[in-house]
Amino acid sequence: MVISTKQRELDLSEFPAGTVTEFTTLVCLACIFDIFTKQLGLAPRTAFSEIKRHTPEIEELTTRSAKRPYFDSDEKHPHCPYCKSAKRWLARFDTYCIEGGKTTDAPRRALLKKMPQSGDQFLVLEKKSDSRAVFFEWLDTLRLNLDLNDERWLLEATRNYLERRDPKTNWEEVFSEIRAVRRSTRLPEGWERDGARLFLAPKIYGEALLIQYLVSRSQAHGGLTLEGRLTLMDLIRRLRYSGYLDQLGITEHDPGEVFEKLIDHLASTSDWSRVSTASDQVDASKRATKKPTKKSAKKPSKSKSKKSQPEPDEVIAESVKLHYIIDRRDFLEKVKSVYAAYAA
Repeated sequence: MVISTKQRELDLSEFPAGTVTEFTTLVCLACIFDIFTKQLGLAPRTAFSEIKRHTPEIEELTTRSAKRPYFDSDEKHPHCPYCKSAKRWLARFDTYCIEGGKTTDAPRRALLKKMPQSGDQFLVLEKKSDSRAVFFEWLDTLRLNLDLNDERWLLEATRNYLERRDPKTNWEEVFSEIRAVRRSTRLPEGWERDGARLFLAPKIYGEALLIQYLVSRSQAHGGLTLEGRLTLMDLIRRLRYSGYLDQLGITEHDPGEVFEKLIDHLASTSDWSRVSTASDQVDASKRATKKPTKKSAKKPSKSKSKKSQPEPDEVIAESVKLHYIIDRRDFLEKVKSVYAAYAA
């Protein structure tokens, strides 16, 4: 699916970076009218009424490989790949996928109030997903928007990751004239800028390497990162040496198991800057609901000694609601003009 690069017709500036994905899909009205009039034998007027009410499925507008009568094209004057019809027979659907959550609910409601409500110009659909699927969709979109032949893609990937991790910071300004990103040995958390260099705390730097690896990995040569091309073993070795795995409570040694734990952590909808958030919530819930007993009161020392050790993240793929806004304005206008040509 082609990600829309045209100037936005909807104001999405209030949404945090990385929470909205835009898609553009073309549909051939000549193909559709031919099916209704020639194959089904409907009159042009009846076909027009049926087509105007047509509502595409979400998958038809967001899949990476569109099927007839839908297709993708980057050409200025595209032609239908199925019937070779020219641009005037083609309509465009613009689709905006907004991740549900505390940071997007308010701007989404404000956006819906501003949109025209008459004539079914916009269609709003919802779909349930989970944090893992949303994370991989974000990664796939990031990969499509990066030029992996340009060395600066590593900086762009890092900036996109930081925007998703901390949407309150103006990362466009932070990355202005940045030429290098380095791991800091003295920053316990956060980041700092020194001239044209950006220094990240070890944990954040490790996650940036993981994002870069996921974007560029290949079966034969591993993934390209700020520290060169790394295999999965190389990446895990670096993360373990930096203490990142210990911070997450990952004690497994099998590369596959470690990799799955890392993906689960990044895919969680909890704040990436916190560790053991879910575990802490579970422990707090247990403490709040557990009734005090004489037996538990006699052994406070053991519980204290256990809490002194880092606890692993209890990360579960959380449910996420996706909100799709489908712009049908171009489709409705083109349907009218195509109907006029058939009715003439």
